[in-house]
Amino acid sequence: MKLTIIDAGLFKLDGGAMFGVVPKSLWNKLNPADDHNMCTWSMRSLLIEDGDRKILIDTGMGTKQSEKFRSHFQPHGTNLHASLKENGLSVEDITDVFLTHLHFDHDGGAVTLDKDELVPTFPNATYWSNERHWLWAKAPNDREKASFLKENFIPLEDHKVVEFIDVEQNINWIENIDIKFSYGHTEAMMSPVIHLPNGKRLIYCADLMPSSYHIPMPYVMCYDIRPLETLKEKEILLNEAVEYGDILFFEHDPIYQCGTVKRNERGRIVIDQRFKLDEIHF
Repeated sequence: MKLTIIDAGLFKLDGGAMFGVVPKSLWNKLNPADDHNMCTWSMRSLLIEDGDRKILIDTGMGTKQSEKFRSHFQPHGTNLHASLKENGLSVEDITDVFLTHLHFDHDGGAVTLDKDELVPTFPNATYWSNERHWLWAKAPNDREKASFLKENFIPLEDHKVVEFIDVEQNINWIENIDIKFSYGHTEAMMSPVIHLPNGKRLIYCADLMPSSYHIPMPYVMCYDIRPLETLKEKEILLNEAVEYGDILFFEHDPIYQCGTVKRNERGRIVIDQRFKLDEIHF
């Protein structure tokens, strides 16, 4: 098994929305906001090479949106295609694209505009979602409507390249990868649990914990549709991470790729170590 970060670039989101009820006087020390209260975040995809499969988890925002749309989020830095090329890969090499959920900063790179036609970015890949979340995204509530852009996922359905995973907690998807489902951020979001050769587990946290800054329990995004459910889901994940020594993978952390947690002298779960993916020896 080989794990590689595929960097889909950086973008900006409102700091208050990202940190929820936590006062700016606290969160601004972690990820300082600009003059417009916007903080910089990563779009960090993960490539898993295992046997004959090259599995890409999430695809970032993509590049096909209008300049007006992009001006709201200020995407900058590298992009998915450039990052693949830097790692000696092309879109044709990817066999599977696993979409944790269909918010635009996770699935925007899944579809490309090619000569006025929206086509799957990865022509040889099967795209993986689940029917419960897919139907949720197709008929969005007013709270999430701006996050579900149909041009990012309906073309996958039109081209018949989507497969659905059964919605069942801690289901085994394929060898070495289980899936945790969560319902606080959005309906039936999927977080891959990757069983490493060294016996450890790497949890792709997606938006359950978008960064290492979101480990403390009150740090829940305003974007979450069921924040109290997020609290419960975080508690379960973090307790397991302490018990099993899990490695947490942070998709949106602007600096830190991975981390572990511990219980401090007051019994609270806090960050223990932060490190890069290539520092994991397995």
